[in-house]
Amino acid sequence: MHDIIIVGAGPAGLTAAVYARRAEKSCLVIEKSTFGGQITFSPKIENYPAFKEIGGNELADLMVDQALEMGAEIELGTVCSVNVEADGTKTVETAEGDTYRAKAVILATGAKHRMLGVEGEAELVGNGISFCAVCDGAFYKGQKVAVIGGGNSALQEAVLLSDTASEVTLVQNLDYFTGEAGLLETLRKKSNVKYITGTTVQGFISENGLLTGLRLKNTHGEESVLFVDGTFIAIGLAPDNKAFESVCTLDDWGYFASGENCRTATDGIFAAGDARQKKIRQITTATADGAVAALAACEYIDSL
Repeated sequence: MHDIIIVGAGPAGLTAAVYARRAEKSCLVIEKSTFGGQITFSPKIENYPAFKEIGGNELADLMVDQALEMGAEIELGTVCSVNVEADGTKTVETAEGDTYRAKAVILATGAKHRMLGVEGEAELVGNGISFCAVCDGAFYKGQKVAVIGGGNSALQEAVLLSDTASEVTLVQNLDYFTGEAGLLETLRKKSNVKYITGTTVQGFISENGLLTGLRLKNTHGEESVLFVDGTFIAIGLAPDNKAFESVCTLDDWGYFASGENCRTATDGIFAAGDARQKKIRQITTATADGAVAALAACEYIDSL
């Protein structure tokens, strides 16, 4: 049995592992897909202390290496449930059929890309609709693409795509962009970037199973079609916490209802990072949560 099991190997989970090991607690991190979480989709990070500029994958690798060197165990697996036994022991089960036991659990499950939920979207993911310019931008070299969204993620995607695509069109439902002024200024200098604001995507158009355009509608009720070869959706993230609602209260948006102390409704279960209820979701706030959750878990274990 481990002292602490951490579900998720993003910045929050990996930071929690470092702090758990510093407190000499045995620690297992279980990750279902990508070590490093959402930061691996960022080609350039400029707001993480100590690095003027660093790639997301490089930063993720450094975090993983640090946790491993300090003695944390890391396993691949999709955690599908967490249960509490009569003596307070936590049982963690994975979809692969593995079962682990721990005194405390930290849920750092992160969040996944949010979708628009409009006609033709689900069918075209991977066939013209993408979420990661780093991963798929090269497929659209010399072609026309759209980026849906107006926050930092959307602006970053547009900056990257503007280097290779012939034309990039930002489509924002608000009348203004909510991302950082510095990113917007960088985009304004690009001659191949266009802007459509006050407009929502009503649906997607396809031919032979491939995306060919977007059906748009502005705030005045006027409809139009934007013909593109590819679309990148960057409208934020959504949590995937339903599997844990029996031990953790979720808010109306599906995030773990926990405060700055990272404690959940169940003793010995903690929530950290983008998966929990909070206002600011950044790498730095995720790592802060990881430290807080780990220290709280250690305090809980020491009190047993």
